[in-house]
Amino acid sequence: MQTLTQKLVDQGLENRLLTEKQLARVLDGSKQRRFGLVNRALKAGELHRLSRGRYLLADRFRDYPGHPFALAQALVPGSYVSFETALAHHGWIPEAVRTTSCVTPGRKTLSFDTEKFGQFSFHPMAVYTDRLLELVQRIQITRQTMLVADPLRAMMDLVCLRKTEWQGMEWLTEGMRIDEEHLESIRHTDLTKLMLVYRQKRVNSFLKSLARELGHD
Repeated sequence: MQTLTQKLVDQGLENRLLTEKQLARVLDGSKQRRFGLVNRALKAGELHRLSRGRYLLADRFRDYPGHPFALAQALVPGSYVSFETALAHHGWIPEAVRTTSCVTPGRKTLSFDTEKFGQFSFHPMAVYTDRLLELVQRIQITRQTMLVADPLRAMMDLVCLRKTEWQGMEWLTEGMRIDEEHLESIRHTDLTKLMLVYRQKRVNSFLKSLARELGHD
């Protein structure tokens, strides 16, 4: 076991996402020495780099495997999992999704590529800030807490991101391959809640058309 790995385990940090500041508190000596210890742990496969200055210990040293959804929130605090990632998680679309796509409360689109966990992408949304977490649930998977959009919220975040106009139910059932049974399960109250979330008139028009199509107008 590498020196860095042993120190992290000894201090109970094996399950944490680690920053340069945390490593500096754990390791004695110069920045150059710390850089060498980090590189040796990376080469030994005991440490994974998630982004510049952010690391995670390998699963064999952790109490539970790191989950991409929880890591996304650690990479960009305040974000939540949405878009195709959340739709696949809820079983609303059949395709497996390799990118963990999230909504960020910030103003910049961000992207991180990792060898172990694939790509993470973060997108700002034109929403009212006090409604950012409407229809977003806090869930737990393998003892890790994460924020994940409900299916309807994830679908409408995607509409907002792509600036999609209403094209009829076929865009959802054929283009997105969402089963009609899922769409029919959408509640009027949830559609109403989302009409107070988005700043774009296009998105609210989409919601109103969807409500009419589902008989909720």
